[in-house]
Order: sequence, then C-alpha cells, then structure tokens
Amino acid sequence: MPELPSDSVGLVAPQTAHFDVPLALACGKTLQSYDLVYETYGKLNASRSNAVLICHALSGHHHAAGYHSREDRKPGWWDAHIGPGKSIDTDRFFVISLNNLGGCHGSTGPCAINPDTGRQWGPDFPMMTVGDWVHSQARLADRLGIERFAAVIGGSLGGMQVLQWSLAYPERIANAVVIAATPKLSAQNIAFNEVARQAIRSDPDFYDGWYAEHDTLPRRGLKLARMVGHITYLSEDAMGSKFGRDLRSDDLNFGYDVEFQVESYLRYQGDTFSTSFDANTYLLMTKALDYFDPAAAHDGDLAAAVAPASCPFLVVSFSTDWRFPPSRSRELVDALIRAGKPVSYVCIDSPHGHDAFLLPETRYQAIFASFMGRVAHDSGLEDS
Repeated sequence: MPELPSDSVGLVAPQTAHFDVPLALACGKTLQSYDLVYETYGKLNASRSNAVLICHALSGHHHAAGYHSREDRKPGWWDAHIGPGKSIDTDRFFVISLNNLGGCHGSTGPCAINPDTGRQWGPDFPMMTVGDWVHSQARLADRLGIERFAAVIGGSLGGMQVLQWSLAYPERIANAVVIAATPKLSAQNIAFNEVARQAIRSDPDFYDGWYAEHDTLPRRGLKLARMVGHITYLSEDAMGSKFGRDLRSDDLNFGYDVEFQVESYLRYQGDTFSTSFDANTYLLMTKALDYFDPAAAHDGDLAAAVAPASCPFLVVSFSTDWRFPPSRSRELVDALIRAGKPVSYVCIDSPHGHDAFLLPETRYQAIFASFMGRVAHDSGLEDS
C-alpha cells in the first residue's frame, strides 16, 4: 500500500450530524430537519479550546485534508495548509471542515429527499445565505461541545462566512482569518455569476431544475458556468505562463474544434466539473455570494457593520486576484481599523490569481503559520 506523506493528517472519514430542531432561514422558509457532513483532523483538548473551523468556498466541501483511502490520487482541497507542522497545525489544533447546507457532498441540499414530498428537493430547496450557513455551523459546534473557536478560517466565499461569524457570534470566535474575500460582491462579480446561472438554466437538460427526474444532467450549462468561473480564478499572467498561445498541434485547422492548449484546459475543467457538482447547488451558492453585504443594514457603513466583532483579524489578499482584488480586502481592513478592531493585513505577491489562496505560496504559508502560532500561544496550546 502507498505510504502517506509524513505531514498528512492521514486517512480520514466523513461524519454526519443530524438535526431535528428547525432552522429558520433568511428567505422566510424553515428547514424542519437537516444533515451536515463534516470531517475532523487532530484531537480536541480537554478544555475544548483548540478547535478551528474551516469554511469552504463555492465549489468546496468537507474534505479539506488527508485521504479517504490509500488509493486516493489527491488529498483534500486545503491539504497544503492543514496537517502536522503546517499552517493549521493538527498537532495543536482540532480542525473541523464541513459541507454547507445546500451543498452536494452529503449535507442536506437540492439532491436530498424533501421529507414533505418524498422526492428530491431539486429547485424547491430554499435559498441560502451566508448567515444561514453560520447559524447551522454554530449548531454543529454545539453538538461537538465547542463553545468558542480558537479561530474560524476561510478563503473566498469561506472568508465571507468568517466575517459573518465575527458579527453573529462574536463571543464564540477568538480569531478570524479572512483570505481572498470581500465584504460584498462588485457589480462585475454579480454579472459573472449571472452569466454562469443563465448558462445552466438555458441548458435544455435543466428542466427548470428537475433534471434528476428526467434522468439527465445539464452538463453543457454547468460546463460553461465552470469555464467562465475558472477564467476569473486565474490571473492573466498565470494563464499566459501556463498556456500562452500554444497549439495542440503544429498547424491551425481553421475550425471550431480545440486548437489552443488553453481551450483544451478549460473544456477539461468544465467536463470534469459538470459530472461532479450539482447544478442546483451551483445556482444556490452563487446567489448566496451575491446576497452577502453586512453593511447594507447600516446604510452602507461597513465600519458600523463590523462593530460587533471583538476578535483579532488576519486579512490576506493576492496581488493578481482580479475576482476579489486587494482593494476589496483593504476596504474591509479600513473598516475594521475605523471600528477600532485589531487587524493584520498582507497582500501576497503571487502570479496565480484568486486560486493562490489554495496553493502553498512560501510567503503566504509563513505569514499564515506565524498568525496561527500566535493563536496557539494566546490560547495556551503550545504543549497541546
């Protein structure tokens, strides 16, 4: 059997928490019961003070680190940063990563059975918000006996959840790490999301969201949505250095088949995603992104919106991220400073665009590890 890396959390298995207490949602509907699928890495200490929550991005899920079997070709999506001796050191921290409500990797969502109808929820699954996710995560923490997280951490859409945690449950979060995120989407970002949604909804196999009952999938629409999204996750430099204008063969074929390597890459990414992710979940997740705007309830005053937060923040951006550019991170940092909150900020010089938050950049890792080292020190976890 293949040996697992020494700095890996090793073999892990998902767990499921079932909740029968109704969850009232921002959209006005209520989930009477639901499941949350999650994984844990490391060991919870006796005082239950070393727990860290990982919030995932749009297409993320509970499998953030380690391997489900020795035959797995790839580890969890954030394995570069979670494990013994890594930035989120599992020799110190007890790490929880879950699949959000509305997801398609085991937690209750559009693919689950609606108990009121006996059929899949499909497009009837209620619209979710970042606030709804955070409330459900707090219930999971209750179930696990965790009153306060040493840190809540997330990138992209996950970073929005971290910010919401600091506002909704300030007494339950000791530190916040917001990476490659924004306090609200720009009009351009909402536009990209709408193009992706329309690609899905206009697919003839979408059937108004009831594609499962027609034994099909809106693969073409989901493929296009992923291709559009993937373009925004990479920087121009990253795409240029990776593909340039390289052709797959020596000559032009003067047609519409794949000719350039970048075309081949995007089609491959789209094809893979179209069979591994649920279309209704994609629609729901992008809408949650669009809706997030904590300053809206304060006449656009972000400093007033972050007033409830009481924990130190680390805010990280990346120089070539044009989906959530450094200017949006600085907007959050400036608001936290105006509100008198402790905040550290760094913009990492990286050629990898928005996807840089997933990668093992040397300076990124050093700063991340240093902040988490302080979290461990302040929480008395050095010897945990």
